[in-house]
Amino acid sequence: MRESVLSRTVITCFVAFLAIVGGLLQAQTLKLNANAFSMTIFGTTNIHNFQSKVTQASGELVIKDAKPQSMLVEIPVKGIKSNEKLMDTKTYKAFNADKYPVIIFQLTNVSELQVAGNEINVVIAGNLTMNGVTKPVILKASGKIVKPGVYQFSGSLDMKMTDFKMQLPTAMLGLMKVRDPVTVKYTVTFEEQPVN
Repeated sequence: MRESVLSRTVITCFVAFLAIVGGLLQAQTLKLNANAFSMTIFGTTNIHNFQSKVTQASGELVIKDAKPQSMLVEIPVKGIKSNEKLMDTKTYKAFNADKYPVIIFQLTNVSELQVAGNEINVVIAGNLTMNGVTKPVILKASGKIVKPGVYQFSGSLDMKMTDFKMQLPTAMLGLMKVRDPVTVKYTVTFEEQPVN
């Protein structure tokens, strides 16, 4: 009788263990939370500094074995906004927005990943596509596990617009000229979607 109870207990524990391990190993698909997203482009001209905010983004992050497996982020070019309408128009022209309306980042490799409690430091490689030109970039980000299934990352990237064959915007009959590079600072949150 005792052996029967013991056997059932062992089997129950084993099944529970398999369920937990299976859950950890199972791939999680997380969606970018547009309401917990911020991205700002900081740049300079020969006259003054400027900044533009990215107001729209979508994306997906797949995590398996506690490691990012794939990530895709898409940003509509016309979601980039400054306080100056003329500056926005010049920006869209530089991006060739009518022909290439979306900026795309796609993960290719995770070269470094450090997790300490809820804190995460990661270095990833990916392809960034703007103006129809794709270039490899390296992103270093610090992040945290906000709660189970919710990950937030912050970082910055310096890049040259001319690397993407973009013509630097000018204004005031060419008297004001945007300079390379620009700095992009971001905070992005990915969340596991509830099962319907």
